[in-house]
Amino acid sequence: MVNFESRTFSLKIQKFENGYFVSITEGNDKLGSMIVSLATGPTPTTTTIIPSRNESLFLRLIAERISTRMKGIALVSTFVQKEL
Repeated sequence: MVNFESRTFSLKIQKFENGYFVSITEGNDKLGSMIVSLATGPTPTTTTIIPSRNESLFLRLIAERISTRMKGIALVSTFVQKEL
């Protein structure tokens, strides 16, 4: 659990042999916007699975950073009630 500006976020990370699933939720655990990134070369390949209304850059940066650092797959989901 992370508290930020009187808001509570839950961060869950599931590690797999070839990547990570990261879930960031505000309030109850829910799936939200989702992006997957695969780093096999110098630049990662990133695809939006469930589009975000306002946090797409944040999702993309997190997914690409994790996949590049771990040389694998990063699947990132966020559910927030209002903008970060």
